[in-house]
Amino acid sequence: MRNPLSQKIVKIQPSGIRKFFDVVSEMPDAISLGVGEPDFDTPWHIRDEGIYSLEKGRTFYTSNAGLKELKEEISRYLKRRVACTYDPGREIMVTVGGSEAIDVALRAMLDPGDEVLIPQPSYVSYLPCTALADGVPVFIELKEENEFRLTREELLEKITGRTKVLILPFPNNPTGAIMRREDLEAVAEVVKEKDLFVISDEIYSELSYLGDHVSIASLPGMKERTVLINGFSKAFAMTGWRLGYACAPAEILEQMLKIHQYAIMCAPTTSQYAAVEALRNGDEDVRQMRTAYNQRRRYLMDAFREMGLKCFEPYGAFYVFPCIKEFGMTSEEFATRFLKEEKVAVVPGTAFGDCGEGYIRISYAYSLEDLKAALAKLRAFIERLREEGK
Repeated sequence: MRNPLSQKIVKIQPSGIRKFFDVVSEMPDAISLGVGEPDFDTPWHIRDEGIYSLEKGRTFYTSNAGLKELKEEISRYLKRRVACTYDPGREIMVTVGGSEAIDVALRAMLDPGDEVLIPQPSYVSYLPCTALADGVPVFIELKEENEFRLTREELLEKITGRTKVLILPFPNNPTGAIMRREDLEAVAEVVKEKDLFVISDEIYSELSYLGDHVSIASLPGMKERTVLINGFSKAFAMTGWRLGYACAPAEILEQMLKIHQYAIMCAPTTSQYAAVEALRNGDEDVRQMRTAYNQRRRYLMDAFREMGLKCFEPYGAFYVFPCIKEFGMTSEEFATRFLKEEKVAVVPGTAFGDCGEGYIRISYAYSLEDLKAALAKLRAFIERLREEGK
């Protein structure tokens, strides 16, 4: 029998994150600090709106691009939060999470052989989505000494005549790094000079602890070069509702919508009605969750300093990315031993790119009680490693 499988798919590696959590699922007493999922419940007023939509029988398809009402709220939200103005009818589409938006954007924009610049460490989907769109991934290794920010020099070094798209993953998963306005301005100048496009993944935009997030799409001359991607999972604790959105120039969005029409039809109707309520009345919920995450962030950084574990200070998302190079083992070895010996799951830095070697990702989207218990185990574990190294 002939091989039934696509070799392109076979060559794509499974997510490095899931490997550990398949093991964790078999350890009921383990503490997991690996999944990027808020520990908060979706706020009640948002859930109520979803329930009400079901009670009213709103279980039909919406238009392919999403509820008009929701797209209008997205437009108002972006104007209010990041000073970006989008036409709800031509420049906004609602997607099944931010991940679908990333996939559809790349497929709509790339021809075979086009190069995509992917700063790493970063979210695991960028590489496979580029490969599935027949693009060529080109990695930019972000450096801890630069606070894992993308610099003009690093960008210029990787640009060739085939470069078409830069993925901008900030606030960053897994490092928690952010890009300040001056950082984005330097990148924007290169993008315009080299005639590139940007896919800006801003799913963590509400989780910035140094003031309001700045979108590269808000800078002069950049809206027409940018696909802005965001969603409801992180800011509004709506991961299971599977809802995101993409905003882009009409000529790009039209092609993205074509793919979405054939592959998805439309995003979940109940989720869309709930999202309208989230954008209209959820600012206080977001503020409260952001405050709680920030408290946990500071708690972790203080604990790392006390135990002598090196970690640059992140100012976005809900992750820390401590360095474990002093222990003379790979990130996967560290994470595996930590799980087996202390029953705490973290993610090896290499799950987010080869340059993540020597780091681990810890999510603080967990209760303070779980974080305290896990850090006590981490302290005991690294003290034992240091004793072994003497």
